[in-house]
Amino acid sequence: MSILASHMRAEFFRPDAPDQVVGTAEWDGRRAKVHADDPDVEASLARVFRAVAVALDDPDSRIAGTSGMVVAEPGDLEWFRAAARVRGQREGLAVRLVTEKPGGWDPALDPQTYGWAGRKPPLPREQ
Repeated sequence: MSILASHMRAEFFRPDAPDQVVGTAEWDGRRAKVHADDPDVEASLARVFRAVAVALDDPDSRIAGTSGMVVAEPGDLEWFRAAARVRGQREGLAVRLVTEKPGGWDPALDPQTYGWAGRKPPLPREQ
């Protein structure tokens, strides 16, 4: 899939308290490993990541020109992300996905590099 397929972490929190992580799940490339200090949250995360297919209505997961539900089968990163989003919401938890891989720096996105910080260069005039 991508360079992120080998390791990803899902941080779960209550929707009304996004700064307080109540549990995590780590994808090691084959399965999800859940952890939470609260036994009720850990049980919720165990339900979220049970090894069963997830049905989701996600246009990005469908083949172009199709409609309807898509099924994500257990065993890959797509399933991990779908289970975290869909089943986490059913358990009353919100999720953010985090990776340990750096995103990198693109100099083309840095306005200082090209000297146009805070202003746009003038467009050439037609004569």
